[in-house]
Amino acid sequence: MKWNALTSISQWDEIIENSQSKPQVIFKHSTRCSISSMALSRFEMSGILENSDFDFHFLDLIQFREVSNFVASDTGVVHQSPQLIVLSDKKAVYDASHGMINANDLKQFTKN
Repeated sequence: MKWNALTSISQWDEIIENSQSKPQVIFKHSTRCSISSMALSRFEMSGILENSDFDFHFLDLIQFREVSNFVASDTGVVHQSPQLIVLSDKKAVYDASHGMINANDLKQFTKN
């Protein structure tokens, strides 16, 4: 898997900066929620993690609640779980939660 664990606010600052050159995908996951586990599994099985047009970040929102709250505040995207957020040019340009998380939706952000 090509997940980068998002565990600190300082990492978040790097992700924001990196979004200027490549879309950054954040998957907010609750390890206590079966719906979140299902959405994560479906996302991973799609093969999207092999797409080098993106950097993929995994946020365990149970273990890193402070980071999750900061992401919600900084992006203006209301917290959901599970949740997918795409950053480009230092701002959230897409978000989806629960059953609306679909790897195919990321195609709009690819170069091809």
